Amino acid sequence: MGSIPVGATFNFFAMKQVYYAYVLKSKLHDYFYKGHCKDLTKRLEQHNSGMTTSIRPYLPFELVYFEEFESLSEAIKREKYFKTSRGRKFLKEKLMK
Repeated sequence: MGSIPVGATFNFFAMKQVYYAYVLKSKLHDYFYKGHCKDLTKRLEQHNSGMTTSIRPYLPFELVYFEEFESLSEAIKREKYFKTSRGRKFLKEKLMK
């Protein structure tokens, strides 16, 4: 088992895993994509490189909304909500501001 060197500081919160539910908008089309991930920057790069076959026709994308969660299950639950009619209404109100 490792130890913390003398004089070093330990930040427990820096080790906390964060998950996101996010919304991307096509820059060229009226199309929104909802998803979840651990790394927003990496995931946006993956989408814009064409790794997600189903959304290639709508490239490129920009991140327009996200929420942060402590667990993967919470992020997935929120993504599913975004895909419902109530979730789409919520996002429309948020994104119109």
